[in-house]
Amino acid sequence: MNLAVYVNYQGNCEEAFRFYEQHLGAKLDPVVRRHGDMPNPSMPAEWSNKVLHARLQIGSTILMGADIPHAEPMRSAYLTLFVDAEEEAERIYSLLTEGGNVFMELQQTPFANRFAMLRDRFGTSWMLLHQP
Repeated sequence: MNLAVYVNYQGNCEEAFRFYEQHLGAKLDPVVRRHGDMPNPSMPAEWSNKVLHARLQIGSTILMGADIPHAEPMRSAYLTLFVDAEEEAERIYSLLTEGGNVFMELQQTPFANRFAMLRDRFGTSWMLLHQP
């Protein structure tokens, strides 16, 4: 048995996944399904090129996503990214907070050398964690 995460986006799933691919070292599956690929698409015509299903691997974790017109930003759940070095935590924090919302700034805590909580500009909530 495996567990994966599925996130709905408000029309920017592909942009988010390509960003994660470029900056987090993720691997995006080459086949991205579009709403227009469906035999009887239920989405408006302007959504035909939006993502119906995409799959991304970050480390050993699978993140899947789709564009849904009325999707809400993630609440009460976070993708938690464990990083190997404080410098890497600072680099990723800088990238993910640009245009996003910081809930807890990157800082030392009793349980981590670096820890932060944020929502990126795509609506995905993250925790960054570097432990000694």
